[in-house]
Amino acid sequence: MFPSHLSRLNPSESYSVKKTTRFLAICVLLTGAAGASTSRAQTLQPVMMAPQLQNIAQLSASATVEVQQDLLSMVLSTTRDGTDSAVVQNQLKLALESALAEAKKTAQPGLMDVRTGNFSLYPRYGKEGKINGWQGSTELVLEGRDFPRITAAAGKIQTLSLGNVGFALSREERARVEGDAQAQAIERFKTKAADIAKSFGFAGYTLREVSINANDQGPVRPRMQAMEAKAAMSDSSVPVEAGKASVVVNVSGSVQMK
Repeated sequence: MFPSHLSRLNPSESYSVKKTTRFLAICVLLTGAAGASTSRAQTLQPVMMAPQLQNIAQLSASATVEVQQDLLSMVLSTTRDGTDSAVVQNQLKLALESALAEAKKTAQPGLMDVRTGNFSLYPRYGKEGKINGWQGSTELVLEGRDFPRITAAAGKIQTLSLGNVGFALSREERARVEGDAQAQAIERFKTKAADIAKSFGFAGYTLREVSINANDQGPVRPRMQAMEAKAAMSDSSVPVEAGKASVVVNVSGSVQMK
């Protein structure tokens, strides 16, 4: 049913209006269909045009720098045993306080740092499963880069015995050596990448991705049995000899040969 003003048109004019209206409706439908088709084409286009990866080489290189360990750690400890937990705890406390006071006389940040270690107190059980005594232990740690200072301080402590000696790299030395090893590893990676590209008949390469990681490999820390005889520690420096550590940097990744 057409509007009332269209009913007053003569037959030829009415037919023309109907024809025009039908044409416009068809155009609207075609435009919508074309838009949907274009949208689907745009969605598929990135997948269809993605370039295929070719002439990619995976490789790795590493560098090792050996360096003298410059950080000494000495752990002094003692144990106490008794039937009264309060007495045992107090004995440990007095032994640690005396050792701490002696160590602080020559302590200096970086050269010799002093800190307390493990402090433990636990019951001892008899055959019937009942507590028949108490055992406890305490530790003092001397650590730093001044080896003579540390060993001399350890020798003057009378209330604790030497239990452990260890060596490592200081944070500053590790960073310095790691930087040297990293520079060497990167240069070896670049040289290797260029050689591989040349071997396959390419003029050069471009870097795609790279991963760098570092670690150090040192000798196992030496352990010393605690010396029960206090006289063995009396006013004498403990002889120590640091080993060497190896800092290793690995560089791995892929390159595009071109």
